[in-house]
Amino acid sequence: MEMGRVDAAETVATEDPWDASARGFYRRWWQAVPDRDELVEAVRTLGGTTQDVWVPHWRAVADRHEARAVQAEEEGDLALARVEFLATKTYLSIARFPDAITPEKGEVSRDCVRAYLRACAHLEPPLQVVEISYGEWTMTAHLRVPAAGTAVPAVLVMCGSDVFKEDRGWVQEQCVGRGLAALVMDAPGTGENPVPWSPDSVGAWEAAVDFLAGRPDVDANRIAAFGISRGGYSVMQLAGTAPEKLAAVVAVAGSPVGRLPEGEKLERHLATVNERSAWFFGAPGDGPFAEPLTLEELTARHSAWSLAELGLLDRITQPLLMINGSEDDHSPISNIYTVLEHGPLAGKEARIYAGAGHCAPEHAGEWIPQAFDWLATKLGADSRPGAGE
Repeated sequence: MEMGRVDAAETVATEDPWDASARGFYRRWWQAVPDRDELVEAVRTLGGTTQDVWVPHWRAVADRHEARAVQAEEEGDLALARVEFLATKTYLSIARFPDAITPEKGEVSRDCVRAYLRACAHLEPPLQVVEISYGEWTMTAHLRVPAAGTAVPAVLVMCGSDVFKEDRGWVQEQCVGRGLAALVMDAPGTGENPVPWSPDSVGAWEAAVDFLAGRPDVDANRIAAFGISRGGYSVMQLAGTAPEKLAAVVAVAGSPVGRLPEGEKLERHLATVNERSAWFFGAPGDGPFAEPLTLEELTARHSAWSLAELGLLDRITQPLLMINGSEDDHSPISNIYTVLEHGPLAGKEARIYAGAGHCAPEHAGEWIPQAFDWLATKLGADSRPGAGE
């Protein structure tokens, strides 16, 4: 088999916008889609991915939900209004994919933020829109803190490359329900985080931890981090960069950590990374979602970001939980084994789901609550029923 010529259909997780399965393109929003039959039907009738087709298609679905949300709000049914505004947000998030790469997608992104904030208008504890400074930049983030009468543990929720803070509200729900504060922030270079993405941008995440530690309602000695995919990588990068600032971390499908896979696994990894180059989400005539990489380019990028190359693996000393599927060709599970080979003898745990792909989304009903139970235990949170109310 020629290097890089693995058929995309052979990979477990796909970037095919017409794949509406849990392992497919829409896995990014799987936890937020209220009616998966509706999603499947919308995908079935999708006519293309360039923004002249993609944006109006998904806006139409979002508009139906927003009309229901406005009606429910007018009738005083705030619970239903929240559900429908969240659905509005989710379909607008799909419409803006992968980011505000054109003026039209920038408008969609602003509407997505607006719908999400409207969905959160009546939350308890309330959603706070906060600003965090880092160098010359100002980052916008979302904070919720349980009303406890004392300083509480907190979790920094670190978003990935194309799923933003509006898509991680469910993580805040998991946290506050266990007596944990939660700060959700876009990754550098995405959403409302203008910090350019580079290995040095880990400093933006440090600034977010410092922001939490400086609040009187947060216990500075009990701050954890949680991330998925690129966010999972960022969690471990931060843990190794500033181990004294984090008490525990959960990393789902994070990479690159150590060495690249070899042989057929390397071929599959390159093919999976390059699958994104097959799809076009900008204006007609714009380039692909991501430019294809040669093996040499992939190796160079891996070396620039690898936690091993950055000298961080032995510095990850706090409790760490790693989660992924055994057949993840995007973030191969060799990354997990590499982490287990470094640092202290005890304190690292892993769950690998046999046969599952990137982030093991089909098992999220199990690993999501268990991961946050794990965090609550490590942070000594009051996770009794009602503790986060």
